[in-house]
Amino acid sequence: MPTLTSPTRKLAAVGAIIALLIAVVAIGIAAGRAVEDGRGPNEPKAAAPEPQEDPAQRRLYDRLAERTSRREAGDALAVGQKDAPVVLVEYADYQCSFCGRFTRETQPELIKKYVDAGTLRIEFRNFTLYGADSERAARASWAAGRQGRFWQLHDELYAKTRKGDALAEDKLVALARTAGVEDIEKFRTDLDSEAARSALKKDQEEGYELGVQSTPSFLVNGRPVSGAQPTSVFADAIESAAKAAAGKTAGKGSGK
Repeated sequence: MPTLTSPTRKLAAVGAIIALLIAVVAIGIAAGRAVEDGRGPNEPKAAAPEPQEDPAQRRLYDRLAERTSRREAGDALAVGQKDAPVVLVEYADYQCSFCGRFTRETQPELIKKYVDAGTLRIEFRNFTLYGADSERAARASWAAGRQGRFWQLHDELYAKTRKGDALAEDKLVALARTAGVEDIEKFRTDLDSEAARSALKKDQEEGYELGVQSTPSFLVNGRPVSGAQPTSVFADAIESAAKAAAGKTAGKGSGK
């Protein structure tokens, strides 16, 4: 596992609440930290979200969700309705085999059951741990998104574990073609652009500020879920978050 250092840019406003939020997330995410193939996260133990949670803790998660759920219209790295009651934010690296497991085994089920029903929105964050190859792949996925093919290239990259030379630029170009990217010259230009590097830096710094230390790491309406957990763990977290969101909406409607 590489040693991570916080970037110089911090959250714009750092108060007692935000400090607590970061502590809560760091504790939740760090629980799954381990080493995969000598340099990444190992498979975590399944741990379903607690059926009941302290109201103060829920408020902390709500504040965190407000800061991390971007809900940007036209976000190429997101799938699902902008106003879905639940947002799952994923921090992932394209060389992470457990990120690939989530993509192949769990994400399709979540999309079918929750995204298509309008309950869930998934927002992807490029959080690279393994150096230049991971960063190049992250920029490539962003570049594909400029042509509306982010998720197609994302799925191609995770179709199997790819490391090192498998993520060289010529290999990424070939994968982009397979993913349906039509303007390859634009793809090459975007891949190597400052805009791509800036987008990657934004995602990385958000993860650093939250205390993310391994991939994949998730927030479900602000609640941390660490590692490629079984689909049932995500389902429980999503349904719990949807129920809480419905309760807040009902409370507002009744004037509470």
